[in-house]
Amino acid sequence: MKKTILFDFVVDKENQKITVKRSFAAPLDLVWAAWTEAEILDLWWAPKPWKTETKSLDFREGGRWHYAMLGPEGERDWCFFDFKKIEPQRYFSGQDAFCDENAVADDSKPIVKWFNQFTETEGESTLVDIELTFEDLAGLETIIQMGFKEGFTMGLENLDEYIQAQFYLRKQKKPDNNTRVCTYLNFPGNAEEAFTFYKSVFQTEFVGGIQRFDQVPSEAGQPPLADHVKKMVLHVELPILANHILMATDAPKEMGFEVNVGNNMHIQLEPESREETERIFHTLSAGGKISMPLQDMFWGAYFASFTDRFGINWMLNCQPK
Repeated sequence: MKKTILFDFVVDKENQKITVKRSFAAPLDLVWAAWTEAEILDLWWAPKPWKTETKSLDFREGGRWHYAMLGPEGERDWCFFDFKKIEPQRYFSGQDAFCDENAVADDSKPIVKWFNQFTETEGESTLVDIELTFEDLAGLETIIQMGFKEGFTMGLENLDEYIQAQFYLRKQKKPDNNTRVCTYLNFPGNAEEAFTFYKSVFQTEFVGGIQRFDQVPSEAGQPPLADHVKKMVLHVELPILANHILMATDAPKEMGFEVNVGNNMHIQLEPESREETERIFHTLSAGGKISMPLQDMFWGAYFASFTDRFGINWMLNCQPK
């Protein structure tokens, strides 16, 4: 992974623009997904301790992302982003505006035109070139006074944390495509306590030990993880009965995650072929809610995640031979 993170932030008052260049230590498809899928945007877009909550996202030309920024004292600031032009994994453009819960624009605040271009670079890295254009100088200065640079910088650092954890975790997955069924659990910070208990019950050993967040390679310029987060479980595997594997990770709130009943467990299926993966996906997800459509992922798998019509969470992960 590339060790140098590029970050240029330039305010051009003469042309009423802000330009940002930011590199990410991840393949193009992962970075593109992080900017265009609601589930991932909600994890990083807002600067901590604020959070993002998507009300709706229709990523297509003419579509809209309607979302709220939630503050620590119960504040709720609504915005929308209207998508104008999209060329998948190359660029998208549109305009961002403040609004209310019903997506009625707030004319007292600036409207910002965005152009985001994505370029794959060497070393499994991606460069994002961002251009923000304002209607007038007053709008640009208002956004700067609202703390845009500081907030956007913190959001991009959130994205770095997400990418590093996911990239490292997926690299640890099994190298073959043998059929397997696993159960994947999310914990708010007590995964080790839980799995120590499960280990005593099933009298088995962890596969490859416990991997922790402090094992994720650090990037230059990125703020360090808190000490208690470093000790949390990044990934652990435990055989239980009939060769079934129980897997888990901690999903710390410090990285934008919130674990609750409903998102704390997935059944993970690992079919042996793309054809079988597609068959299972189309039949099992029918009538349910798809959180990530079936697609080729940066760690080399054919992957999808969804909740079926009975409220059960599933993941499909087909590894090539």
